[in-house]
Amino acid sequence: MSATDDRSWTWLFSAWAVALVATLGALFIGEVMGQAPCVLCWYQRIAMFPLVITLGVGAFLSDRNAILHSAPLAVAGFGFAAFHSLLFYGIVPEAIQPCTATGPSCSDEAMTLFGIVPLPLLSLSAFAAILLCLFLVNRSRPS
Repeated sequence: MSATDDRSWTWLFSAWAVALVATLGALFIGEVMGQAPCVLCWYQRIAMFPLVITLGVGAFLSDRNAILHSAPLAVAGFGFAAFHSLLFYGIVPEAIQPCTATGPSCSDEAMTLFGIVPLPLLSLSAFAAILLCLFLVNRSRPS
């Protein structure tokens, strides 16, 4: 295995590790802490959970083409997380909020981890880290 292959595998593995930690964190918050996810959280989960599989298989097989399957999910998740963060901080007008009175609010105090760290910001950071790793995998391809 060449140094380029080693770097690609390292970045793929790193992206998988971020996706795994984010997925386990979401499950912990929902199942152990009992916090119901809002509508935007569900969309972010829909984008994050399959990344554990696509990136894991890609890292296991040292297949740099895993970015073809993973990047669209990461971009979509990043978009939802960015919108959710803007909504949480009150930058997006309340009139276009996707969360209704029937479910948890997308922007109240329940959207924080231990009352300190905003969950939308954690999700945005995870998707950004995955996208950075995928960019570095693609960059480490031989010319």
